[in-house]
Amino acid sequence: MDCLKDRSKKNYDYLSRYTSFPYYYNTLDSKYIYGITSQLRDDSLYVAHKITQEDTLDSLSFKYYGRPDLYWVIADFNKMQDPFVKLYGHIDVIKIPTLSNIAFK
Repeated sequence: MDCLKDRSKKNYDYLSRYTSFPYYYNTLDSKYIYGITSQLRDDSLYVAHKITQEDTLDSLSFKYYGRPDLYWVIADFNKMQDPFVKLYGHIDVIKIPTLSNIAFK
């Protein structure tokens, strides 16, 4: 029995980690179920940044994008699950994707 109906996608006019966010209507409990978002493509252009002791995802986002709230772009591009991970000592070089060339899978 298929209880998920009306598959839709929500699209945003701005860069968002929720771009092309799929959702379904569950007829059994009359609620919406939200799916997993798409990830950034691996072939986007990027700059390689050598990690220093002071680097955090939000500081790198501010340095390269002028906005600390876009830390998720760097985390997603580098397949990082924990945005609070200490970079120094764990990662030598991190990839900083170019915002103008970002594409989602």
